[in-house]
Amino acid sequence: MKRGTIWDPLRKREVALTPEEEVRQRFISLLMSKMLVPAHLMMSEVGFRLGDKPFRADILIYDRKALPLAVVECKRPDVELDTTVLDQAVRYNMVLNVKYIIITNGRRTHICRRKDGGKAAEYEFISYAPTYEEMLGTEKPTEK
Repeated sequence: MKRGTIWDPLRKREVALTPEEEVRQRFISLLMSKMLVPAHLMMSEVGFRLGDKPFRADILIYDRKALPLAVVECKRPDVELDTTVLDQAVRYNMVLNVKYIIITNGRRTHICRRKDGGKAAEYEFISYAPTYEEMLGTEKPTEK
């Protein structure tokens, strides 16, 4: 590892170590170790367009059919997780149509799940981090 860089296992290369990147890499580690998300079903810094504007999702988690399942928006630890941050992730969802929206600043994390049978914009906050199988719906949720 070069000084001032950190290894991104999803991009498979060294990237500049910024406060936001450190949050992203720690969360990727948590996704793999605690939420049991397979690394090959995640991508970091995913580019996409909303109308004519380019955007980048910090982390995208895919289902087994390679469709977006969850989007993770990472912020520096000094950024408060307010409605502005959530609105950013919700805007991304206009294109991605994911089941889960996650926002984190490394100190706090909020997870929203699309309501069962709900429209793309109907989400509820949940109080636990679901496993990958729970996100897919192949395993019954167990609040932790």
